Amino acid sequence: MTAIFSDTQKRRLRELGVSIAETELLFENNETRDRKYQSFERHLVKKERERLDEYIEKSRRPKICTLEEKLAKRLAAEGFIQVSTPVIMKSASLAKMGIDEVHPLFSQVFRIDEKRCMRPMLAPHLYEIARELLRLREEPVRLFEIGLCFRKESQGAKHASEFTMLNLAEFGLPDTERKQRIEQLTAIVMNCVGNADYAYEVEESEVYGDTVDIVDRATGMELGSSAMGPHPLDRNWRINSTWVGIGFGLERLIMATDKRANMGRLARSLTYLDGIRLNI
Repeated sequence: MTAIFSDTQKRRLRELGVSIAETELLFENNETRDRKYQSFERHLVKKERERLDEYIEKSRRPKICTLEEKLAKRLAAEGFIQVSTPVIMKSASLAKMGIDEVHPLFSQVFRIDEKRCMRPMLAPHLYEIARELLRLREEPVRLFEIGLCFRKESQGAKHASEFTMLNLAEFGLPDTERKQRIEQLTAIVMNCVGNADYAYEVEESEVYGDTVDIVDRATGMELGSSAMGPHPLDRNWRINSTWVGIGFGLERLIMATDKRANMGRLARSLTYLDGIRLNI
């Protein structure tokens, strides 16, 4: 008779960073399994304590915070201006993005009341800022925001209900330079992250139609998504310009760089500190 880790044992091992495959090992009997679990757990707890000591004594800041700072400095050096917009968004702004009752994203929005919600994306507010800057300044106009977004996501390994986005956009490019500019801006971001192993894939976006996604070559995980305009949505914001834009998920960028499989360890948390389990 063979045995496998119990559900409680599996959950604990996954909390400590063990892959799903490693929790599906087969054992001769329960006694052999329990000895393996105890040895495994002691080893993992020791590693987590060592990581916590290193964090407290050396780095002292979560990777996502240092990445935000690094990206902001680099993009500012490239001529982009940083903006900071409210996390509370008007429902009318989402409607301008085509997100209505029949849209797939509609059910994922955290509603405050009939007129307001927690922003599920940065794009609507960036559109509003860009409209005013295009009125006040000559092209090109370059801007970016790094901030929290909220969605009622299924709590899978690559999703979280609260996550950090980087959105950057450049307005006033010649049509012939848009594709090359997306590649240049992607390279700038990826150089900051330290992960150069990425590829491009054409995908169908629920908002922009055809987009070019940036994916981790090793896992196929989407790291970012790019689009370009003019686009039919631009009319809703009274924008008449060529543009390119890219949105990146910062937690996913760190996942790809650190070769981690679970986004929950890197998101804002009361149980993890920079990916280190505190219940050890």
